[in-house]
Amino acid sequence: MKPPTADDIAELADRALAAIPTRLAEHVRGIGISVEEMPDEETLEDLGIESAWELTGLYRGIPLTARSLSDVAPQPDLIFLYRQPILLEWIETGEDLYRLVRNVLVHEVAHHFGFSDADIEAIEQEMD
Repeated sequence: MKPPTADDIAELADRALAAIPTRLAEHVRGIGISVEEMPDEETLEDLGIESAWELTGLYRGIPLTARSLSDVAPQPDLIFLYRQPILLEWIETGEDLYRLVRNVLVHEVAHHFGFSDADIEAIEQEMD
């Protein structure tokens, strides 16, 4: 059996993004998803992370709460999903791959907008 490809992960991510609750979905309207094999060295340095295997996802963008109508058109917001670290976690935990990808997406968006761990857990339970 072949490991899931970047396209497979992207498909799961699109499905998960379409299924998130309305209160979170309003924060991600128009967001892009990019599946990369591994985080790059610059990203790891910026975040102070030593091992690339520790980072399964990253949100890059300007929160809606920090945007202004007078802003110059910003770069599009993106959620990066890192395929190899996700697959390692999938193998190590035995978690359903869709649920794992969904949880990475929810965590990246929710933490970026200041949701607490309890809020994130409630969102995940709502989605089950």
